[in-house]
Amino acid sequence: MKKTFHGCWPTMITPFTEDNKIDYSAVKNLTERFIKGGCDGIFAVCKSSEMFALEKGEKLDLAKAVLDAAAGRVPVFASGHTADDKAAQIEELGRMAETGVAAVVLVSNRLARQDEGEDVLRNNFDDILRQLPGISFGIYECPFPYLRLLSTDFIREYAKGGSLAALKDVSCSIDIEKERIAVTGESDFSLLNANTSTLLDSLLAGYDGYNGVMGNFHIDLYKWLYSNFNTEPELSRELSDFLTLAAVLEARAYPISAKYHCDLTGVPMSLHSREKDKNILNENARWEIASLIRQENIWRKRLGL
Repeated sequence: MKKTFHGCWPTMITPFTEDNKIDYSAVKNLTERFIKGGCDGIFAVCKSSEMFALEKGEKLDLAKAVLDAAAGRVPVFASGHTADDKAAQIEELGRMAETGVAAVVLVSNRLARQDEGEDVLRNNFDDILRQLPGISFGIYECPFPYLRLLSTDFIREYAKGGSLAALKDVSCSIDIEKERIAVTGESDFSLLNANTSTLLDSLLAGYDGYNGVMGNFHIDLYKWLYSNFNTEPELSRELSDFLTLAAVLEARAYPISAKYHCDLTGVPMSLHSREKDKNILNENARWEIASLIRQENIWRKRLGL
């Protein structure tokens, strides 16, 4: 059964101008690239978007800009769930819902401190549901400021109960992914894998799609994999191996590396980031991205893209 939310969803970077403002022209152009590349949705105002460095109003304006650029062609998720204070969380989540995004994405580590148990997480989640009824929520195991994986019991209860629409899975474990498939059953809850190395095997096991950072580089290749993994298994495995090796670049000055890649491939933007010094993208890293672009184009030719 194909879920409401499925397929390939990039976690969208935020382009900035050199004077530290959001570059809305580049936001529009990047949205267009994703859609032309076959994305099934876009996750904006997330960690890749540098949401912890965005002002309250900027988060909302960014979500609206992506929605406007998408113009109903694909659904848009957005988070912006960064506050520590509970009342502030309710405000930011409620205001994000008012933008019209398809789902407001909660961050699991915002629901409880690192030293608190799942009972605290559940109580805070239930409180959000009580105070913000009628909102479609997703949930994201964001690794910053700390990684909090959700328990299988939590996923079973809230997925089947209809309280959650989707999970961005950051477990990076095929065993955990298979557990999550088993407990979500025939519900409309979507399991979206952020991890490239387990992606193909998770799709074969029953995952609903991909939602990760490398979609900023080559969403079209991920879409081919998603669309063809059942019918062309050998080529899909070979492509998966390439995508897995390419994903090592995620550790190389991301998101600056993604901005550099975009700038070289037809979506002009500065390398400015609010979270990292752009100069960490050194000459060697730039040569690596140039090599990646050549390999991407070889694969596109091979796949007829």
